[in-house]
Amino acid sequence: MKKASLILGLIIVLSLLGTVHPVKAQENELVIYAYDSFVSYGLANATIPEFEKMYGVKVKVITAGDAGEVLNRLILEKDKPQADVVIGIDNNLLAKAIEADVLEPYKPKNINAIPKDLIFDPTYHVVPFDYGFIAAVYKKDQVKNPPQSFDDLTKPEWKKSIIIEDPRTSSTGMAFLLWTIAVYGDKWLYFWEKLKPNIYQITKGWDAGWEMWDKGEAPLFVSYATDPAYDAYYYTNGSEPNIGAVIFKEGGYPQIEGVGIVKNCRHPELAKKFIEFVLSEKFQKEIALHNWMFPVNKNVQLPEVYKYAAKANKLVTLDPKEIEQNYKKWLDQWTQLMVEGKTPDEILGKTSTSGSTCGPAALILLALIPLLLRREN
Repeated sequence: MKKASLILGLIIVLSLLGTVHPVKAQENELVIYAYDSFVSYGLANATIPEFEKMYGVKVKVITAGDAGEVLNRLILEKDKPQADVVIGIDNNLLAKAIEADVLEPYKPKNINAIPKDLIFDPTYHVVPFDYGFIAAVYKKDQVKNPPQSFDDLTKPEWKKSIIIEDPRTSSTGMAFLLWTIAVYGDKWLYFWEKLKPNIYQITKGWDAGWEMWDKGEAPLFVSYATDPAYDAYYYTNGSEPNIGAVIFKEGGYPQIEGVGIVKNCRHPELAKKFIEFVLSEKFQKEIALHNWMFPVNKNVQLPEVYKYAAKANKLVTLDPKEIEQNYKKWLDQWTQLMVEGKTPDEILGKTSTSGSTCGPAALILLALIPLLLRREN
């Protein structure tokens, strides 16, 4: 009996000891949510080990599709946050993130390394870490005369020719949508109506779209102005790349990606250290060749291949307050047009210019008039 008690006691002690290590590992583990290409293009591997070494901690990076999908996951986990840091929320997703109240504001000590015109969130819920420009990309050996404007993109010659990302799940897709709104104003739905026949596929995220485009399923893809630099670095040994990128002549739209601390996270102090690490030159110097965006730290030099990146002759932007006020409405309108199949006039509540100008109630009333007159007689 004593032996049994002793054995039972040992089992309990050993089981308790066994639980110590996982708890310690969890206490020293920073969990980061990021978009897929943060890992697949190597920026995580190029930077995270240095941070782990600096602070003697482990970092766990969890990817969840594109940045829009990452934000959706944060919102779903709002009451029980699983991440400490989120990477990829940009100037286009900021309004949604702040409204959802999933981020904790923090102004890093080394914020002065970033030019003021790149700080898109004055409340510091999100801090910029890189930026770029949306562009239509193509392969020069397949496309000789790419579209140079949004109007060109709607021409019949580009039927079923472009792959775009869904703005409901993709930060790139949202940036493209906002680009068209910045160009067309309140007429943007009519542009998308013309664009519809020329869309080959709408993908959930950038990675899925790139894979489809790279396999040659469609000649055009909504991506980034730095893609030619990527091609030159990896495939042409620094000489003229095969990938071309067009920033349409109506003006270029900037996308600024950010990093933020998840509200009520487990390790807020460690998260603050990571934010400052992201802005450091050690991290920033890896962005150009691993994330293929421009670093925000003004002291970091760009590699030579960036001379092939597409340049914007002028910029078109939207006021962050305008995005915040209209974000939900614009997405809803886009969904009605592209998914539900409604016309711009139906969405905007305008009377059709063709056929009857009567609404359903008026038509019913007109149908009843003969019956009412017959009753009177």
